[in-house]
Amino acid sequence: MPTLADATERLQSLFGFAGFRGRQEDVIQRVLDGGSTLAVMPTGAGKSLTYQLPATMFEGTCVVVSPLIALMHDQLRSATANGIRAATLTSADEDRAQTIERFRAGELDLLYVAPERASQSHFRELLNTARVALFAIDEAHCVSEWGHDFRPDYRLLRPLLDSFPDIPRLALTATADEHTRADILTQLGIPEEGLIVAGFDRPNIRYVSTHRDNPAKQIAQLMATEQGPGIVYAPTRKRVEKLAEQLASATGRPVRPYHAGLDPAERARNQADFVASEDMVIVATIAFGMGIDKPDVRFVAHAGLPKSIEAYYQETGRAGRDGDPARAVLLWGAGDFATARQRLSEVDDRRREEERKRLDALATLVETPTCRRAVLLRHFGESPPANCGNCDNCLEAPGVTDASQLAQKLLSAVYRTGQSYGLGHLVKVLTGAADERVQQRGHDTLGVFGIVDPEEARLLQPLSRALQARGALVSNEHGGLQLGGDAREILRGEQLVEIVIPPKRERRGKRNSSPNPVGDPLFDALRALRRELADEAGVPPYVVFHDATLREIAASRPSSLEEMGAISGIGARKLDAYGAAFLKAVQNN
Repeated sequence: MPTLADATERLQSLFGFAGFRGRQEDVIQRVLDGGSTLAVMPTGAGKSLTYQLPATMFEGTCVVVSPLIALMHDQLRSATANGIRAATLTSADEDRAQTIERFRAGELDLLYVAPERASQSHFRELLNTARVALFAIDEAHCVSEWGHDFRPDYRLLRPLLDSFPDIPRLALTATADEHTRADILTQLGIPEEGLIVAGFDRPNIRYVSTHRDNPAKQIAQLMATEQGPGIVYAPTRKRVEKLAEQLASATGRPVRPYHAGLDPAERARNQADFVASEDMVIVATIAFGMGIDKPDVRFVAHAGLPKSIEAYYQETGRAGRDGDPARAVLLWGAGDFATARQRLSEVDDRRREEERKRLDALATLVETPTCRRAVLLRHFGESPPANCGNCDNCLEAPGVTDASQLAQKLLSAVYRTGQSYGLGHLVKVLTGAADERVQQRGHDTLGVFGIVDPEEARLLQPLSRALQARGALVSNEHGGLQLGGDAREILRGEQLVEIVIPPKRERRGKRNSSPNPVGDPLFDALRALRRELADEAGVPPYVVFHDATLREIAASRPSSLEEMGAISGIGARKLDAYGAAFLKAVQNN
């Protein structure tokens, strides 16, 4: 039976890493001991290594259940580049017969399949013709109806797993709260002692949340500071198309759209070009991303409210998977919350209260004057420090003001005008504006007419956003505001209302937050060589080497293949394939 010492040695020779990161060692030890496990590890923490490494040490094949073909093919490229014998068995593969033959002959370490195939009886029959060493269930939150990406086919995996009772199961996810984790354990038949939670913190990601006023301009400014690849999420296909066009025109950067309404060939081409690019930005609906294992994404921007904190964490986690600095920017509007709260009525009764809590958690995230990372981590059951030092609020603390009395005035105006007018009309009433519409409706005779002074008036818009985010104000189908949530408690003085006053941010010139050295001829030469080798091999540049490996090569300037092989991220297979070429580049620069 392979030991942890064997695994550590294989880690160096296969992946070029001197040691395990985080809880990788604990997960791999349990897998080597034959125990079934649910590993909750943040994106970028090396989840795939926890099954890829043992798979090369076991007799037989590790069957990996993965939700998307694109994700499987991405992982296949990376595994193959490290010398792992891997294959996919999907509808998009033309070599299925050859893959089945290799599997039966014991020539595969990894076999990737979709849950739709894995749950079929004919696939179970195939597995009985060869030796299976391990089942790995990737994106395991898809098995839970409490997860944010529930996939019914994941629920059908249990009979397959139970038909091989002696084969350990390793379920992996980056996103699962306590409720979802318990459901995953039940659905996949993993004992409670098999739960390993590695934590949710992604310290390299800077979280920023701000009100959305001109998303094209705001994201163009972000693109000016982040020169690497980026993902922009927009809520509808129409907004995806428009925003992609605006950003391309404003920045001159390559920008592509991605949504389900595109021609399949164009959609596939845009995705492939993005994966291979070192500076492209893709504007997409949330259909994009789960199938992308691209480590060098420098920013993720949301041009609208995500579905939940879990979805936000998952989507922003696509930034900075390589561990280098990255940014997650959330642009939100009060209307986002109004729409989301209206849709709660469409949710199944059993789930409605849970979904309401998730929406309230999002409201807390965007409106908090405190550390945003702490809000995120507490949602997942952690106890983080009060300040992270790497979110907008920690770096530049906003002001907070008690707006409880002003909230009472605004809510009173909503109620007294019949709960059918938008904020613009309410502001005119509260400030005592000489307005014909106000006078026609007799609203100039109300007790709330003119009770807000000019100093208070400037706070009405951020106050309205805050009240809508927490649900005390909700929009009707015609855009008018009406009372909801804890509005009556606020009116009675039983609830405190504090609002955030964002700091005035100075305009800054262009900068590049990338850790890569600027103007270093050797580093630039190494990147150019990487691009050339990647093009020849038909793989994205990061499959050759990550930027961190290139930086270490440039800094240490190895003079031999032995020294090159000691650099993190260069295993035996990559040293053999690329070592001489990069050594020559060092010698020539």
